[in-house]
Amino acid sequence: MSGRREERRVTIRDVAARAGVSVATVSRVLADNYPVTYSTRARVLRAVRTLDYVANPHARALAGSGPESVAFVLDDITGPSFAHIAAGVEQETARHGRLCLVCTTHGDERREADIITLMREQRAAAVILVGGAERTPEYRERTSAFAHQLDAAGSRLVLCGRPAPELPPGEELPVTLVEYDNEGGAFGATAHLLSAGHRRVLFLGGLSATTTAEERRAGYRRALESYGLALDPALVVDSDFSRESGLRGMREMLARGLAFTAVFAATDMVALGALQALREAGLRVPEDVSVVGFDDIPVSRELAPGLTTVHVPYEELGRTAVRLVLGRRDGDAPDDARHQRVRLGTHVVVRGSTAAPAAPAAP
Repeated sequence: MSGRREERRVTIRDVAARAGVSVATVSRVLADNYPVTYSTRARVLRAVRTLDYVANPHARALAGSGPESVAFVLDDITGPSFAHIAAGVEQETARHGRLCLVCTTHGDERREADIITLMREQRAAAVILVGGAERTPEYRERTSAFAHQLDAAGSRLVLCGRPAPELPPGEELPVTLVEYDNEGGAFGATAHLLSAGHRRVLFLGGLSATTTAEERRAGYRRALESYGLALDPALVVDSDFSRESGLRGMREMLARGLAFTAVFAATDMVALGALQALREAGLRVPEDVSVVGFDDIPVSRELAPGLTTVHVPYEELGRTAVRLVLGRRDGDAPDDARHQRVRLGTHVVVRGSTAAPAAPAAP
């Protein structure tokens, strides 16, 4: 043995003795959940600093004290659009004096359920689920159960860019929905190309069954119909929303010799992959092929030429989600507002990656 006595941990009783108050008063100051005079608060906080006191997190959790948390749950934190939603959530959560917890599931439904259970037990103010989903009976049952479980614990489920479960008429869930206009953005992106004279527009990233892909595909199809054009299935290319998938899909279309003069990529990341494949093939953008993306992530502005894309207010989505649920929790919304729904707009940002086709396209 070294003979060195371990330093004793400072306790809440030590803080109370130093400040000349009761233990209960120290707890109230640290939890900030009960009125305390300014002078008393100052003495307690000075004692905390002097003694370098650190509260026991387990005791505080059991007591239900400390700042409330807002959990932001997503599949993959490396996705640029999700990262911007997370930034908005964190900013607004901090502004309301709460803590933001970021949790990833990597597509594992069991992990998502475990996170919901943990947040319910810790009485989180809200759990925000983000990203598209497939409208299946399993999704409806799982999401409905989450909403009711959190509501029973005094918490709130927020679906951000994720669809509400389809329920029988007249039935509502205790859930907050924050959406953005996927279909309208896709319509605008495709219409921008069609108005420039393009008639063979490749949709890259279009066969996923998630609601995000479905809505962007629907906007693409509606724009074609508005110009009197039939949908050519050969121009709708299967791809997920990654750069690698865009690269692979575009290489395959070029190898097939498929005729097109423009590309609408389902995300900016898909567009980046498509741009790489076009460069490899010696094709110029926009002289030979015009390219439009979707998301307006920061890199889209830094490309040469800049990427024409659909702007989605991702940070505002995150801020709105937190503002709605905490406003309701803090009494700024009616108590009977069991169902809240907000839809944010999208718009096309025109940059240098689009132009009229080099030669008249075949009708």
